[in-house]
Amino acid sequence: MSTDRTLRLATRGSDLAMRQAAFVQERVGTRRRPVELVEVQTEGDRIQDELIADLGRIGAFVHALDREVVDGDCDAAVHSMKDMPTEFADGMVVAAVPERAAAGDLLVTKDGKELDDLHEGAVVGTSSVRRTAQLLHARPDLDVRPLRGNVDTRIEKLLAPELQREHERRLGTDEQEASKQMREYNIDPEGELDDENEGLNALEEEIDEFDQSVDEWFDSLSELERGALGQEYDHEYDAIVLAEAGLERSGLRHRIGTSRLPTEEFVPAPAQGVIAVTARDEDVISRLRNKLDHAPTRVAVTVERTVLAELGGGCVAPLGVHATVQGNTVSVRAQVLSTDGTEVVEATRDLPVDSHVDAAVEFAADLADRGADDLIAAAAEE
Repeated sequence: MSTDRTLRLATRGSDLAMRQAAFVQERVGTRRRPVELVEVQTEGDRIQDELIADLGRIGAFVHALDREVVDGDCDAAVHSMKDMPTEFADGMVVAAVPERAAAGDLLVTKDGKELDDLHEGAVVGTSSVRRTAQLLHARPDLDVRPLRGNVDTRIEKLLAPELQREHERRLGTDEQEASKQMREYNIDPEGELDDENEGLNALEEEIDEFDQSVDEWFDSLSELERGALGQEYDHEYDAIVLAEAGLERSGLRHRIGTSRLPTEEFVPAPAQGVIAVTARDEDVISRLRNKLDHAPTRVAVTVERTVLAELGGGCVAPLGVHATVQGNTVSVRAQVLSTDGTEVVEATRDLPVDSHVDAAVEFAADLADRGADDLIAAAAEE
């Protein structure tokens, strides 16, 4: 624990991670005990060209942050709970679980299309094996391609091809405008002008297509669109899939077209939409819990992560678990798929709150008996 009064909070450096850490900072920090954010680079940040499932283990974004706490350099760490393994570093516990944001996924397109509106063979980008399987289960005709990067990077890759083509067209037209002006002064470097000025008239029609100069057009673009102009991409995507909570927290939800994917068919990942704060010092744990913890969210994610731990899916299996607390009951839905989406084991059950952990263990065992274990084992071998 820090020797001064400042509580040091470890976080990744992405925009979303910093926003989540700032959320914790605002609610925990006081004038007498401020909170300082400490940016930490993780293995998942360093390896940008691999999908999360290919990094070798779940927790690629987690261990480096928790190590800062174990080593005494920070007092606590802020995580997206979806990324967290079910086992922790020595002495680390989940000190606080704030109230959950939206748990589901969004289909992101330039114009807000629904999934059924995508044309046959549409290319959809995602880094998640779960989302890939769910998309193929719902629409076997889709071409699902890998996509990594922060939330804004992924959106920029969606926008990049069309914007870059538009930019090239406008640059070409600017060059043609210069050529037209030369021709108006009877300068014809390419020898294309004829006596009736037909070439010049055709050129004027093409230039008149745009009512802005390249600079004016660039100034009219959003920050996302400007970023897309310099973005490299491997595929031209018709749509991508992102977590609603991440898009909302990044402040990008209303800057791009979206439609919700129904959680009944696209069951979210365990703990999706949940922030977790880990710590090991008792005083820090108590302070964080008193300031931040939301009991219904903690119960719901405990059920989800218990099912995950019992089935052993990690981040390599197409597995979704989503629970909500309704009075004395926890309603939970689970879905395990083959990686190609052709097979699915799914079930819904109401569990008692007062024994939700034991009931979640039993629920997971029933799913395993129905074939979920076989699907997870097959996914791990691929």
